[in-house]
Parts: sequence; structure tokens; C-alpha cells
Amino acid sequence: MTFDSDYEPWFQPPGLVVGPIWLVLYTMIAISFIMMLSKKEEISNSNVIIALFVIQLLVNLMWPNVFNSAEYLTSFLMIVIMVVFTVIYAYVTYEPAKEASILVWPYILWVSFAGIINFAYYLNAR
Repeated sequence: MTFDSDYEPWFQPPGLVVGPIWLVLYTMIAISFIMMLSKKEEISNSNVIIALFVIQLLVNLMWPNVFNSAEYLTSFLMIVIMVVFTVIYAYVTYEPAKEASILVWPYILWVSFAGIINFAYYLNAR
């Protein structure tokens, strides 16, 4: 994952696979967000949920630069924010917009897996 690292965990997927997976995941979370917005009135504290979603997305977009600068602890904490905020989003949207919630579950799993990879880099760098 880092361009200047000789270390790579044995369970890290090849870069060839990562790009297409992110394309699918970003498409799914975009569809989820649009679906959630269409049911915004039915979601309590919808503005807070929207803010959490946008914040986690911004953190997600910043994450590669932090990770590639070998700031593994900071990038791991960023992943925790992404996962926690997205889990809250999925939980709150489940009743009023079940499909919107389900669409982010693979994203939560993939980002959690990225956290495990990130943590392996952190342990190796110590």
C-alpha cells in the first residue's frame, strides 16, 4: 500500500484488485446516500447523519495520503472514524431506508479489512 515500503502483509490484496473494488464500493455508497436523502424526512436527526456520512467520506479521501506518508497510527485512527461513522449511518438508516443501509455494509467490511492491513504496517514499522 505504501509506495516506499518494502514490507507488505501476506494478506494484502494485489493492487490490481483494489481499484475495481473501490469503484464498486464508491458506487454503492453513492447510491446509498441518494436513497437515504430521498427518505430524509423519515430519519431522525438526518442532518447529523448526513454530516457524519460526509465527514467519513472526506476522511476516506484523505486517508491514502496519510497512509502513504507512513503515518500508520494516524491512518489507523482515520479508519476507525470511517468505520464508526458509517456503522452509525447504517444503523440509523436501517428502518427507514433498509436498502441504503445494506449498501454500505460491504464498505464497512472493506474499510475494516483495510484497518487490519494498516495495523500490520504499523506493527511492522515499530
